[in-house]
Amino acid sequence: MSSRILTPNVIGIDEFVRDPACVLARAEGGAIAVFANNRPAFYAITPQRLEQLLALEAQLARPVSDISLDAQFYEEPAAAPVNVPMGKFAMYAGWQPDGDFQRLAAMWGIALAQPATPEELASFVAYWQAEGKVFHHVQWQQKLARSLQMGRSSQNGATKRDINALSEPDNQIPPGFRG
Repeated sequence: MSSRILTPNVIGIDEFVRDPACVLARAEGGAIAVFANNRPAFYAITPQRLEQLLALEAQLARPVSDISLDAQFYEEPAAAPVNVPMGKFAMYAGWQPDGDFQRLAAMWGIALAQPATPEELASFVAYWQAEGKVFHHVQWQQKLARSLQMGRSSQNGATKRDINALSEPDNQIPPGFRG
């Protein structure tokens, strides 16, 4: 596996451990990549280089505009904590997945383009309330993600074909054919 090395200075971990201060003093730019098993294990930087990086980060964090807004516009409303029962619990009316449900679903390998609609959530909750099974909150979220994935992929935006419907034969004769 290839990896990008972010400094021209590279050293083995054994040599670095012998005299880290001397190695850093010789490092061009104040940074060095320390290798272990032919891969970068970590980077070491001098206090001066750290100071430069922190100053650069602070400069980039400042707004570019010279317009300042009142403090009231910077305040964000505090997110209301979601009450999640501890341990395993049976599904109940009013259950909600976490606010970052789509991100969690993506981590589980399920890409959801949109969050669960109220109808999908109500259907899920009603089904599992009747089942009476108990799971942890994360397990319920995983079940919801799989349910949404299966339901959305099977519909695919089209109505299902009636397998009992009889098709009408085509009575048209294509041009060039004799009937």
